Amino acid sequence: MSRFSAEVSWERGDARFTDNRYSRGHFWRFDGGAVVPASSSPDVVPLPYSIAENVDPEEAFVAALSSCHMLFFLSLAAKKGLVIDSYTDTAEGVLETIDGKTQVTRVTLNPRVVYSGQAPDRETEADLHHRSHALCFLANSVKSHIEVNF
Repeated sequence: MSRFSAEVSWERGDARFTDNRYSRGHFWRFDGGAVVPASSSPDVVPLPYSIAENVDPEEAFVAALSSCHMLFFLSLAAKKGLVIDSYTDTAEGVLETIDGKTQVTRVTLNPRVVYSGQAPDRETEADLHHRSHALCFLANSVKSHIEVNF
């Protein structure tokens, strides 16, 4: 079993707070030392209370799913003897309200892989993506539909 942690910290500053007019800006601190400025999404809490340039939880969720898929894909490709020069994914999540509950219902991964030398055939690449999805810890942990378009 592995354990993972993050410190999430927020401070009120001089905002009144009870009027709901306070900054949603906060920080995520990770054990390796990375500090990420975070906020609610401006789609959820309007500006100026959200900070548009900060990472919001919904974006982080999509990025984490994409990253997990990519890491398994790279590992599986290396084991097959394929050399990858670059991997880029423009992943997208959809936030919807269903039965009164707001949720990320769908995440679409759109990976583009550049190989060094001969690229695998479409069937081999599809198999790598299917296996990567099946192995991804995060994809196995959520109920959102995750689609991989490549």
